[in-house]
Amino acid sequence: MFVAASVVFATTALPALAHSADGYGGGLVAGFTHPILGWDHVAAMVAVGLWGAFLGAPAIWILPVVFPLVMALGAAAGILGIPVPAIEVGIALSAVVLGLMILFTVRAPIWIAAMITGVFAIFHGYAHGTELPATANALAFAVGFVIATGLLHLIGIAFGLLVQWPAGRVAVRGAGGLISLAGLAFLTGVA
Repeated sequence: MFVAASVVFATTALPALAHSADGYGGGLVAGFTHPILGWDHVAAMVAVGLWGAFLGAPAIWILPVVFPLVMALGAAAGILGIPVPAIEVGIALSAVVLGLMILFTVRAPIWIAAMITGVFAIFHGYAHGTELPATANALAFAVGFVIATGLLHLIGIAFGLLVQWPAGRVAVRGAGGLISLAGLAFLTGVA
């Protein structure tokens, strides 16, 4: 009887959730979910991929590389407590501006597109850095949010490749408009 009860309890026991496998107090999984669960981050990061796909080579790979590299610098500034003003405004404006670039088919030179993307990446990275849980493994958290950012860029690139067809251009430009409207909602506090 004791053996049967032990087998039942051992096979039906729920995991202890006080400690998770994502690092000490948070880490890879916490970092990975942070940008995915924030619609303001999703909108801007998908927009980077969309704009890069719309601009074509070399922007299709330069913009999605510039963003996480500069975002990591912004995260370091946030972790170190270096003051950067208007973080939430900068994040909201990233969706507005990047969405408008797509909507109005702005073909900026690559260095300007990279600068615009990089400036907004500072705000996103800073937010990630300041929201790092106090007990989190900072490196694992950073790896998580960089991977998630890259995947969001890839979603934007995949959708952006539709620009090869007339209906796809309309869809991509429409997505840019929706991203810009979402940014306005974030900016005004509606969303």
